[in-house]
Amino acid sequence: MKVVAHPAAIDVNGSPYLRDAKGSLVPLASVKAADLLMDETVRKILAGAHEASALVTAFKARTFENVGELQALLAQHYGASVGGKKGNITLVSFDGCQKVQVQVADLLEFGPELQSAKALIDECLTEWAVGSAIELRALVNRVFQVDKQGQINRAELFMLLRVEIQDDRWMRAMEAIRNSIRVIGSRTYVRFYDRPAPDAAWRPVTVDLAAA
Repeated sequence: MKVVAHPAAIDVNGSPYLRDAKGSLVPLASVKAADLLMDETVRKILAGAHEASALVTAFKARTFENVGELQALLAQHYGASVGGKKGNITLVSFDGCQKVQVQVADLLEFGPELQSAKALIDECLTEWAVGSAIELRALVNRVFQVDKQGQINRAELFMLLRVEIQDDRWMRAMEAIRNSIRVIGSRTYVRFYDRPAPDAAWRPVTVDLAAA
């Protein structure tokens, strides 16, 4: 087999070696052709991934810089701020066909009060007529069914808070849920949309900035 140059090759006394997953040095000439081909493919893909990640990170920084410059300019010239108290802002092109949305979402965690709320809710559901509580029980089950990260379903939890029931235990449970919510930070998202005409539906322009 012909020995070719390899970007990860290590020179040992004039001969190229590759380090394997166990940390051992293997002569390049002894590595199977299929393993070399897989290694080359993975390295090529990862090089592109790192390049794309750097471009997305730079684009995200420029986007927030441009939005910030616009807000500062409007505040300076017109004495008016653009955007909500939390930093949410929607910018639309003059023709109404392009849109940029910046949204700030609170990062939440839930304290031990949530378990007290669950006990009160279970007590209510046990006593209420089975037929009338089926849908509510299903909602409660969805709320407290944890995902793979051990997190409860937050969207369903806020739906549960909107259920108004004039029962002291239920109201105490809802109060306990509200008291359990802690804001531990925030995360800013930016989303892009366009459409062919002002009366058409918005179409998202997908750029994954979540991890950038």
